[in-house]
Amino acid sequence: MLGVLVTLDEIHAARRRIAGAARVTPVVAASSAGQWAHLLLKCESLQRGGAFKLRGAFNFVSQLPADVGRRGVITYSSGNHGQAMALAARDLGMRAVVVMPTTAPAVKVDGARGYGAEVRFAGTTSIDRKLAAEALAAERGMTIVPPFDDRDIIAGQGTCGLEIVEQVEGLTTVYVPVGGGGLISGVAAAVKQVSPSTRVVGVEPVGAPKMTRSLAAGAPTTLDRIDSIADGLLAVRPGDLTFAHVKALVDDVVTVTDDEIREAMRMLARDAKLVAEPSGAAALAGALRLAPPGSVGVHVAVVSGGNVDPALFASVLTAP
Repeated sequence: MLGVLVTLDEIHAARRRIAGAARVTPVVAASSAGQWAHLLLKCESLQRGGAFKLRGAFNFVSQLPADVGRRGVITYSSGNHGQAMALAARDLGMRAVVVMPTTAPAVKVDGARGYGAEVRFAGTTSIDRKLAAEALAAERGMTIVPPFDDRDIIAGQGTCGLEIVEQVEGLTTVYVPVGGGGLISGVAAAVKQVSPSTRVVGVEPVGAPKMTRSLAAGAPTTLDRIDSIADGLLAVRPGDLTFAHVKALVDDVVTVTDDEIREAMRMLARDAKLVAEPSGAAALAGALRLAPPGSVGVHVAVVSGGNVDPALFASVLTAP
């Protein structure tokens, strides 16, 4: 098992590659209220492209040989990975195509197009858009940039974990949202190799518990139904490589309700003055439940993205 895991050397190499493209995002207090002094936020919502995804996408795309890059890159994404790949491709002078679900929020579609990508639509699940992207890649000779189940993607996301352990003294627990598993795999690989005693906890929607089900089954499992406000966490199946990382390195995976996610979005806006999409607030939702006032230690929740539809954001903030 350990032989397949991304190494610390791979994560350090990724950090060198993305240094000119990705920001070192800040860690801030979750709230000025004294009862939450133990809880901090890693603000990946302030990353270029509005989410952590640029780390992995740029690490992958920047290593393509020149002749391969000239044929362009393509990916399948609910939104944030597509935007990140489009941004990386623009930085590196490559053509980009993003296959998105028909239900993708307009803010993410517009973002990918704004970075110069051609956007195609296919179905509503990750499997639908993966099949469409594979067909188009074969037709055009483009390279597929995987959204999560790839060593270079995971290593790139792991740079977020490296930053956390360097920025936070006395780190006790890191809470990470779980979609396909790329971010939590990278963060866990970095954190556990630098600070083995630090706990890593995955947080996924109760309506899309793909990692929870897979861990219970002992192997990656495909959900037959998904339903959550957190559109970026709706993969129906974890990757084989990401599942291996989570099984080996992650201390716990918990599920949160959409109401808990909405409350986390409100706290982020009210107390930390941060805009977060539902997927970006999921880790905080888990931390609010598992590390309530009076908890011992230093806890960090990764705010993974801020690309939220304005109307949805307004409805969450104004809900009674």
